[in-house]
Amino acid sequence: MFAKNMRTWDRILRIVVGAALIIAFFMGVGGSWNWAFLIGIVPLVTGVLGSCPAYSVFGIKTSG
Repeated sequence: MFAKNMRTWDRILRIVVGAALIIAFFMGVGGSWNWAFLIGIVPLVTGVLGSCPAYSVFGIKTSG
């Protein structure tokens, strides 16, 4: 479905950062800006899929 264009370290980093942002959302860390932590969905999903649409558009490929 999607061409894999990320290395393992890139995927792990995205999953960790995405999960941390979503956890912060559920903990209510941001006060009135709490909703902004939902941006963590993007790196989480791209990390799980192993494909980043922005990488495809700009011709970036961290995979071997």
